[in-house]
Amino acid sequence: MFKKKVWLLFIVLFVCTGLVREIDTVNAAGAAGSLKLGVNDKLTKIDAVSTKDTYYVSLRDLSLELNLNLTLQGVGIHVKGNNGSIELLNDHATALLPNGKTIPLKTFVKNGRTMVPVKMTSYLGFSISFKPAQSLLRVYNSGAKLDDAAFVNQHKKALQQNVTTGTTGTKGKVVYLSFDDGPSATTSQLLDILAKYDAKATFFMLGNNMNAHASQVKRLVKDGHAPALHGMTHVKDKFYASPASALKEMNDDNAILKKITGKSTTLIRTPYGSKPYLTKAYRDKILTQGYHLWDWNVDSEDWRYKNDSNSIYNTVMREVHSLKKSSPVILMHDQKATLKVLPRILEALKKEGYAFHIITSDMEPNNFWNDKR
Repeated sequence: MFKKKVWLLFIVLFVCTGLVREIDTVNAAGAAGSLKLGVNDKLTKIDAVSTKDTYYVSLRDLSLELNLNLTLQGVGIHVKGNNGSIELLNDHATALLPNGKTIPLKTFVKNGRTMVPVKMTSYLGFSISFKPAQSLLRVYNSGAKLDDAAFVNQHKKALQQNVTTGTTGTKGKVVYLSFDDGPSATTSQLLDILAKYDAKATFFMLGNNMNAHASQVKRLVKDGHAPALHGMTHVKDKFYASPASALKEMNDDNAILKKITGKSTTLIRTPYGSKPYLTKAYRDKILTQGYHLWDWNVDSEDWRYKNDSNSIYNTVMREVHSLKKSSPVILMHDQKATLKVLPRILEALKKEGYAFHIITSDMEPNNFWNDKR
């Protein structure tokens, strides 16, 4: 028993003191500051810090709050909860799931502490709520009695003191710009416009287009935008031929992104949106591999109106204003016609106090099926 206690103490010390050394290259460009982490019905004292648009927390603090068991392995740290486990590998870039699959998951050491992304808790049986408008970042499981609205109401005063500083705009008002089908011959112009308005966006890209415009993929990543996946063919009968074919397209797309940028992603948007084609069998096949499914709640209809800028603008603003509780996730396309109306949309939203953030893998997915995986 004494030897076991000594071994467990060594493990904790290993995590806390960061014996695995790594240069701390924290860069919070475009991030949303820090938030106190909610766990079930409790607002903890754990600071979740946004680094490169992902929220990180101390593994030690998280393990104490969630009652996690940490075990030092030869290749990394094994983290076990009551309803799941994950192994954080020593490369600080990947993790190993119980099924043997390796997934991208960045960790780093800061001030002697191992920092892990909040999204890691999804592999330990927890769900995640992230609502910038309410300064809410919360992980919860069956032990939670409060829904998000009741949690916010109960901790309203403390949440209002949370730090939330966006790239631009008034505290709490966030819009997520997303562009499908790129990159294209005009992506550089699109990126120039976004830079002018200090706006970040998420690009759901096609594999073949990334191969054709690799320099634009590198630039958008360098500029702080989020690369995401849209498959390979964008042909309904090919993509949705089977759950296996849909997964293969996303994996192939991800491999191209990795080849060009050295980075991979878990963010996906399927061709034509997830309804009605991405049924449960498809989602089970894809999302169990660590992907997160995103649709939209504002359709610019730039694919329909093309050069009719007034119709696109009016559609976007009408749908943004119709949203009562959710942050806008705007669907646009990486095409020449969109360039004409984009500055007008950005200027209007900026005047209304919106900050332009990227979608991150630790956010609760917004999709038509309400599938939160």
